Amino acid sequence: MAEEEGWDSGGGPTVEERLSAVEEALAGLLAAQKRRGRVNVPEPGAEGAVPADLFWALEGLREREPAPGAVMIVGDVTLPDGRTAGWQLGAGTDDLLADEWEALADVFAALGHPVRLRLLREVLRGRGTARELAELEGMGTTGQVYHHLRQLVTAGWLRVRDGGHHEVPAERVVPLLTAIVGGRR
Repeated sequence: MAEEEGWDSGGGPTVEERLSAVEEALAGLLAAQKRRGRVNVPEPGAEGAVPADLFWALEGLREREPAPGAVMIVGDVTLPDGRTAGWQLGAGTDDLLADEWEALADVFAALGHPVRLRLLREVLRGRGTARELAELEGMGTTGQVYHHLRQLVTAGWLRVRDGGHHEVPAERVVPLLTAIVGGRR
């Protein structure tokens, strides 16, 4: 294969390296689409198949929880402030479907406002006081910021430490981030 001008001669990636990167990106896109049920991905070993270990977590869950199955959230996160949060939580399908989902409405409602979602993101990024948060463009008045912070604290998404610093409790970091992942389309 002939080298393309500007890639191999100048110290950039070779055609093979570029092709490998494209294949890796395509495998990731196909996996994401399969998880969302939007594409029929070939079985492992078939031509064009994704790597066999791509769904290692799902396969492990299937081995541990027979039908009707279970749902699990798991994550290992290091935040910009250096705090870490490793979390794993699961529940069986039967238990989840029998549960009273209505009792969780306030917890989810607290996430249902763009300002509250932005407040949570900014707290995870390291801004912690109401003053720091109120100074951000588009947050509204200090009173509005306090209102949103109170709702997030009441729902358990935030807690207040000494000095009026807000933080997302370690046990809520991974569930919050998985809710964000689940909300993506």
